[in-house]
Amino acid sequence: MASNAETWLLENGNLKCLSKEMRHGVRTAHNMSSSSLRKKSEIALVSKVPYRFVRDFLANLQEVILGTKLSVLFLAIPFAIAAQCNHFGRPWVFALSLLGLTPLAERVSFLTEQIAMYTGPTVGGLLNATCGNATELIIAILALVQHKVDVVKYSLLGSVLSNLLLVLGTSLFCGGLANVTKEQKFDRKQSDVNSMLLLLGLLCHLLPLMLKYSRNSSDVFALETTVVSLSRVSCILMLIAYLAYLVFQLWTHRQFFEAQEDEDEDGDGIAEETPVIGFWSGFAWLAGMTGVIALLSEYVVATIEAASDTWGLSVSFISLILLPIVGNAAEHAGAIIFAFKNKLDISLGVALGSASQISMFVLPLTVIVAWIIGINMDLDFNLLETGSLALSIIITAFALQDGTSHYMKGLVLLLCYVVIGACFFVSRSPPNQDPANVVDFGMKSSAHGILRV
Repeated sequence: MASNAETWLLENGNLKCLSKEMRHGVRTAHNMSSSSLRKKSEIALVSKVPYRFVRDFLANLQEVILGTKLSVLFLAIPFAIAAQCNHFGRPWVFALSLLGLTPLAERVSFLTEQIAMYTGPTVGGLLNATCGNATELIIAILALVQHKVDVVKYSLLGSVLSNLLLVLGTSLFCGGLANVTKEQKFDRKQSDVNSMLLLLGLLCHLLPLMLKYSRNSSDVFALETTVVSLSRVSCILMLIAYLAYLVFQLWTHRQFFEAQEDEDEDGDGIAEETPVIGFWSGFAWLAGMTGVIALLSEYVVATIEAASDTWGLSVSFISLILLPIVGNAAEHAGAIIFAFKNKLDISLGVALGSASQISMFVLPLTVIVAWIIGINMDLDFNLLETGSLALSIIITAFALQDGTSHYMKGLVLLLCYVVIGACFFVSRSPPNQDPANVVDFGMKSSAHGILRV
């Protein structure tokens, strides 16, 4: 039965031609990873509804809400709202909001892919590049508005570390065990480009840190102003580099980033993919889910200190470890599933692509937004955090340098993540200090030195 999307395409152009264009240009590793968690919807009952408007709404509802294996987690959303409105325990609000964000992040990826089928590969790629990490960006901006710069920095740093060590490590480890008798290979072209971007981002983090320690100035305010100014200039250059990366990815070297797909029954080499919801319906659902993400993100930011006090965990550990793991669980699971299938190019595209997007787009954009609203946020992530980032990038680059993989590489990356997590677990603020008030990761200084989180 032809869906509304198919009818629109048949009336406005050739469905098969558009599908092929989409497949060759938009089916990136992120799209392929997200699709592994989707399930086919049965619309037999919906098709019997007599009123077309109601029938279309129910069909879209079934595709968007029930079209994912994570649909049961949508129940956490009304519970989180009810807990907030009825002033239940704030740690419960925090936990329920985190669970509710998990399927929403996967559905945003699904909706951007649906819209991309109508707009073509270029616009679809731009949508994926800007909406791929919408959850992290929204949490960061809301935390900035509440002047919680420490939460912003730790959550974005945690996203990069999670993708480089946890996601990639788990993918290589599970893929190596599942294909222990096979030689696992992947194309190094994409990983090389992402590694260079990550090293550029690391340089932009190291320079403010080195500047701070190389200056023996008694004028703390002048030093902080210099570090902030350097960070803002670096962020502008990082955004320029990310725009160049989009041109490289979507136009000049698009073949580096295309995900390999299975052959279909007709033998034309690529499986057919058609949209299941309409163009404007996709935009409406995307806007609605972005609003719900913003609401739950506000709950997360507002209740993170209460969760920290109740659970006995530092804000740094929750922001660095828990937020990235739960917020990107759907995407991470997809990467692991494709590693089991020995499709490491897709797994690497997800892990390295997300890390590059956070490091070169979300983080510098957050600094620019902070600049606009009058908050001094810089790229100085302090010595411990910057050192962890540097070693993670270097270890990942070494693991991928020969274009082959086995489970030992994945195990080493996983153990590195566990060690870093353990370090931040035991690293706590002084007992007489509220972790929520420790901001800017080294921006605040005292007469005896730099305040540590």
